[in-house]
This record gives sequence, structure tokens and C-alpha cells, in this order.
Amino acid sequence: MKTIKITFIGFAAIVMTGMFIIIFQRPGPAKANTPKGCVFRTVFGEDSSEGMYLVNTPENVAASIDHALHYVVKAQHENGGWGAGTHAAQNIMDPHAVKADPATTSMVLMAILRSGSTLSSGEYAEELRNGLNYLLDEVEHSDENSSTITSLTGTQIQVKLGANIDVVLASQFLSNILDYVKDKEITNRVKNALQVCVDKIQKTQATNGSFSGNGWAGVLQSSFATSALEAAKDKGIEVDGDVLEKAQDYQKGNYDAKTGNVNTDLGAGVVLYSVSSSVRNTSVDAKKVKEDLKRAEKEGKIESSNTEVTPETLREIGYNDAEAEKYSTAYNVYNAAKVTAQQERVVNGFGSNGGEEFLSFLQTGESMIINKDAGWKDWYENVSGKLVSIQNEDGSWNGHHCITSPVFCTATSLLILSVNNDVEKLMKVGEN
Repeated sequence: MKTIKITFIGFAAIVMTGMFIIIFQRPGPAKANTPKGCVFRTVFGEDSSEGMYLVNTPENVAASIDHALHYVVKAQHENGGWGAGTHAAQNIMDPHAVKADPATTSMVLMAILRSGSTLSSGEYAEELRNGLNYLLDEVEHSDENSSTITSLTGTQIQVKLGANIDVVLASQFLSNILDYVKDKEITNRVKNALQVCVDKIQKTQATNGSFSGNGWAGVLQSSFATSALEAAKDKGIEVDGDVLEKAQDYQKGNYDAKTGNVNTDLGAGVVLYSVSSSVRNTSVDAKKVKEDLKRAEKEGKIESSNTEVTPETLREIGYNDAEAEKYSTAYNVYNAAKVTAQQERVVNGFGSNGGEEFLSFLQTGESMIINKDAGWKDWYENVSGKLVSIQNEDGSWNGHHCITSPVFCTATSLLILSVNNDVEKLMKVGEN
């Protein structure tokens, strides 16, 4: 295979047959101990490179990320954790005046990991290792009969998202960190802890497919629980397929693709929370449909992969009756809900958002990447620009209602701004 290397200002591009890989680097001189950027695949599967786009992290966004990282590492507690504080004292903005909690710690650790540091390299490798040790200790010493992993109650994150959000977010981080653990003993600890988290999540599923312990915006806890089970399954952890399918069906049911109606019963009456959750939890199935349609077009089973997706269409390309109903619903919910999730009337409120809004924006962006949706570039440019414009002078972001914690909101914002670093990983979600 012939390889041509082309260097551009600020990033390098390697062109290969059938695939275009772009390695992004932050503007300015790279630090010696910092891994260089990320990998974007701008050609998905067997698609042509024609019409595909290049995305370079804007200089102001890179500076915003650096500023935020400096803020969060200074907020780390001596025990390795980070905290958001209690719902009863939302006015406390000093990150060291609150107790560390697993949910906030998990969000910060995922943000540091996505921003370029690993357990063995990068500017914040030590903070990452200390945080991992804190989280493993919390899981390993948790009550096996409890549905969560902490004795803390009444935190901002629990009250607003759900009583079991700590175990949900810890599960997501542990799945993410597995790729970077080299030590066999630590690998076993992470896998065992991840299985503990998965078991705790599964036993809290309600009859409608959501997960119990709902907070003010419980739909977000259920959405993150579903994606946590997805991620753990991809890592080879034992996940009950029926629980996962039921959870996905619940999220699909919150959005009616035909009418545009949104069920906000567990979303605090806020359309954004529910619709972003529907987008996130239909993205994997929607991706499968899109890829199967392209394959069917090449095999001559259908004239065009851009056809209307109905149960009849999917049966025509080989789906059985049950699969055709399930996947056509997911495909249409995804494509309708992603539009709603980005409408100004839904997104409106930057500058006066709580942590729930930041989480919703994150879900929408990750979903679009999982589904290999070219529209994610426009989403990123829009959201990153708005985030940079409302960043605080100290590098943080904070909520103006509900989840006000600057540590939690900053971690979530970092995950949004650096989402391009995980494009390759996110596109593989659901392929195992």
C-alpha cells in the first residue's frame, strides 16, 4: 500500500488507500512529555474521501482546554478524588471546601484522559493514577448489597441526576481506562471493579427500562447507565443483553420520530435532557442500519442507501420482522432527535446553564460521532465556540442552576471541547 505524508500548519495528514487519517497537534510547541494529539478518521468504512472534511482544533479552543486542565488539577484532593459538594450548599465554589465523590472524580478523570494524558505519559499522568486509585478503593470497599459505591448522600450530582450516578460514571471511566493499563495486577483490579459496577447498575433497572434512584433529571442517569453498560460490554465485561436492550428501548421511547413529541417525565420537563438521551442511545443501532444499507446498495439489493428507512426496507435487505421494527425505529428516532437536540429553542440558555445542560450537549456530540455523522463538525464548531465564550477567568465553568459545581461543569466542558481526541474510539462503539 502506497503511503503519502503531507504536513500542514498545526497538524499532519497521512493519506492511505481507502482511509484518510489526520493526526492533530495542539498549536504551539509541544511539551516533551505530552502525547501528540489524536487521530481522526474522516473516511468511514469504505466511503470515498471526496467531500470529507478536515477538522483542526482552533487555537482558542486549545488554549481554553489548557486553562481548564490547570484549574481541575489544582482542585484535586489529597486522597486523589474531586468533589462537587452537596445540593444543600450549592453556593460553595471552593473545590477544596467539599468532599470528594466518585461521580465528580470519574468525570474529571475522563476529561484528563481525553485531553491527552495517560497513566504512563502526559502532563497529568500522576493525577490520573491517583484518581484511579481513589476510585478503585471506593468500589472495592463499597457495600456489596448497596446499589452504589459511596456512603455520601445528597451530593449535587446525586440529587439532580440520580442516587446511583456515582456507580454509573465510575463504570464509564473504568471502561475507558482499561486501554491504558499495562500492569497485570491493576488490569485485574480495574476489570473486577468494572464488573462490580455493572452488576450494581443492572440490579437497579426498573420495569420500564430506566434505572431507579432518579433525581431531578433522572433521564440523564438512565442514559449514562445505558451507555456505561454498552462500554463495559465492548470491553468484554459480562453484561445482561436483556437489560441493555430494555434500557435502549426506554430511551427510544422518549422521542416520537413521527410527531416530534418528547417525553420529559424523567427529564424535569426539559426537552434537551430527554432528546439528547434519545440521540445517544439510538446512535449505535442507527449506525448499523446505515452501514447495512450501504452494503445492500453495493450488493444490488436496493437502488440507493439514502432510501427511506422503514421496516419493509430493512426486511428487504435481510432483517427479520423483529429486527426490522427495532432498527427502523432506532434509525428514525436518531435522525429526528439529533435535529431537535440542536435547535436553538432547545439549546438556548448558554451562559445560564446547569451541569445537566453541559451533559446533554456532550451526549449529542458523542452520539453524532458514534454514528459517523458528518454533521458533527458543525455541532463541534457551534458548541465549542459558545463554551469558550463563557469560560470563567480562572479556567473553570460553573452552572447557574441545579448542578453549579465548577469542578463537575469544567470536567464536562473539557469532555466536550476535547471530544475530537476520541473520534476513533467513539466510532468503534457497538462494533464488538
